[in-house]
Amino acid sequence: MEFHIKYTWDSFPLDHDPVIIRFSPGEGGLLMQVTAPFINDPPAPAGPPGEPFPGLWDYEVVESFFLNNHTEQYLEVELCPHGQHLVLLLNGKHNAFMQQLPLSFKVNIEDKIWKGEALLPWRYFPPGVNKMNSYAIHGSGAERSYEALYPIPREDIVEGQGPDFHRLEYFQDFTLQSIMGEDWVQPESDLWDLAGK
Repeated sequence: MEFHIKYTWDSFPLDHDPVIIRFSPGEGGLLMQVTAPFINDPPAPAGPPGEPFPGLWDYEVVESFFLNNHTEQYLEVELCPHGQHLVLLLNGKHNAFMQQLPLSFKVNIEDKIWKGEALLPWRYFPPGVNKMNSYAIHGSGAERSYEALYPIPREDIVEGQGPDFHRLEYFQDFTLQSIMGEDWVQPESDLWDLAGK
């Protein structure tokens, strides 16, 4: 399953090649593959490649969110072309109860394109995922660009509003079964059991 990010967060078309995100079955989880223009702005975070990095959203990243819109429980995955990553489990909007989870993530940069591949373990997904959205961020200062797979429609933008990737009402329909097969049953998660405690 493949998605192309073609718009800014507020529904303007992009002037560069889209970020491409592919989801496919992986060993014990969902394989997320990213192909994106390598902007190299801002420079790499100070943390080691392959490790979680807090505040990664302030750098160059591609993100995917997987939501159960009935419970407002969601998984946020951020991948950086320099090899850092950030995984958050959120129980309600902006309410992360677990973050900096480990992730198998490898990345390659070639000809101003970066390609990343991450395996998202099933235990990271909330039960009953039925919506998703994906985003890309890059650039510094006035050149900072916030891009969305499912942007906020222009008619919904109010004056002074900035990008907020946690506008769950704009996420679109998505099921893991659409990738894994209609008969596939999502494994139970010990991590999400903690969300109710």
